Amino acid sequence: MHLNWYDPVLFSLGPVQIHWYGFMYVVAFVLGGIILRILAREKFWPLPAEDIDKYIIMLILGMFIGARLTYVLVYNWEFYSENLTDIFTVWKGGLSFHGAVAGMCFVTWVFARKRGLHFYQICDCLAVAGSQGLLWGRIGNFINGELYGRVTDSWVGISFPGGGPFPRHPSQIYEAVLEGLVIFVMLFAIHRRQRFYGVSSAAFLGLYGIFRFVVEFFREPDPQLGYYLNFLTMGQILSLLMIPLCILILMNARRLNLRNPIIPVREN
Repeated sequence: MHLNWYDPVLFSLGPVQIHWYGFMYVVAFVLGGIILRILAREKFWPLPAEDIDKYIIMLILGMFIGARLTYVLVYNWEFYSENLTDIFTVWKGGLSFHGAVAGMCFVTWVFARKRGLHFYQICDCLAVAGSQGLLWGRIGNFINGELYGRVTDSWVGISFPGGGPFPRHPSQIYEAVLEGLVIFVMLFAIHRRQRFYGVSSAAFLGLYGIFRFVVEFFREPDPQLGYYLNFLTMGQILSLLMIPLCILILMNARRLNLRNPIIPVREN
């Protein structure tokens, strides 16, 4: 199957170019803000709605710093150690999702602590509102023809620019559906039924870890890393670590018992 690829540049204003990938991030954060306001109306977001914009600004900074540092240090340090100035050339690509999660979790912890709240009370809102961002980010990867899958002779195969002459799995679409759409729908349903904060955060980690681990069998590994133990990718290793973390968070959240205000407390 051959596609006429979209230009990765959405539009230009003189020398300034707006890329599809960057536009998808804007869509994700705008929708995330809307969902956070829905959570605020439900009282699940435990602060005034006016604090949402401040939180989103912190998330943007935490996401990019965490995503870039993790990619540089974990995925491609051999190159960047010899080309230090390229660490700052983020427009050339090179962001790690696991690093983005770590960066957003750190600023969420700071944000919650400054307001006298527990980390779970804000992180659950981040999990619900932010999970849809994976859908748009992976669609951006697909339009850019990057992070494509392994070679396949099945009917779903697509010839990607830069991916050689053979058709490949559109693994970006697999990830968009599973990690973005499916997880978002599940978390939006979970948050209205969970009895205490921390469940949505744990569910996101567990679901993402499982879905990403599976999709990595269809995704081309990073060429500078290849496989570990001849079959595992770095993405799979990091995803596997998310599953025990999910269990630990659930156990800790149950012990803390920070009640979800959506579900009224039943009196015995």
